[in-house]
Amino acid sequence: MLVSVIIPTYNRAGHVGCAVRSVLSQTFEGFELIVVDDGSTDATFEILSGFKDKRLRVAYQENKGVAAARNLGLGLARGLYAAFLDSDDYWMEKKLELQLGFMQDSGFRISQTQEAWIRKGKRVNPGSRHQKFAGWIFGRSLKLCLISPSCVMMHMDLVRQGFLFKESMRACEDYDLWLRVTRQHPVGLLPRVLTVKQGGRADQLSRSIVGLDLWRIHSLMDILKKGRLEPEKKALVVQALQDKSRLYVAGCQKRGRLDEAARVKLKLELCLNLASISK
Repeated sequence: MLVSVIIPTYNRAGHVGCAVRSVLSQTFEGFELIVVDDGSTDATFEILSGFKDKRLRVAYQENKGVAAARNLGLGLARGLYAAFLDSDDYWMEKKLELQLGFMQDSGFRISQTQEAWIRKGKRVNPGSRHQKFAGWIFGRSLKLCLISPSCVMMHMDLVRQGFLFKESMRACEDYDLWLRVTRQHPVGLLPRVLTVKQGGRADQLSRSIVGLDLWRIHSLMDILKKGRLEPEKKALVVQALQDKSRLYVAGCQKRGRLDEAARVKLKLELCLNLASISK
């Protein structure tokens, strides 16, 4: 078994079946599929029970969030590589075959594919700011998350090195993990559309949480506090942190959330002071 595929899901009974079928119909068959039900209260259990395939395992946990669900899947994984798929996305049938071959030929420890975007049932073109890049992309990734979980395959050695999703983060847990990974590893890019990413619904995490940049600010502060950054990368992190904090504070002030604005400004000042001390 070479690849462990991990699908976290929460109340996506109307979509998870499509995601599972797209994995089970892959041309490459040397995989296991681990679906982690994060405490769903809809018909997810009934949908998953309808699949009779020995490659599929279903794990259940009380609702803890997508980071904890993915980490549980990684803890159960038996493959040499891990691949992620969100339960409202799906794969083209050659995704695993082509990406695994790319990983083995290139030697990358982590890679992603290109993706198609579907919004409200129609295909749309991602904006230029969402362009994917290959190689050492840490600096580019500070402004915006440039790696899509549903496109990722990574070597399990990274997991054993401690690269897991941060479960304390309610959002942007992928942004946080990819920053930690890309600081130390280049990212491969297979230039084929092999993932279909669906969106535009009100139940999506990115639409249901206000102030997503606050979680990116937390991630950047944590990276600075941990230290051990090369001077060039440290300067990039400081600049990104200042930019995001300025925009977030301005938004809070505009909406009359003055206490929150003051809290983040104080945290930023303390973090930057600590970072300057640790030069």
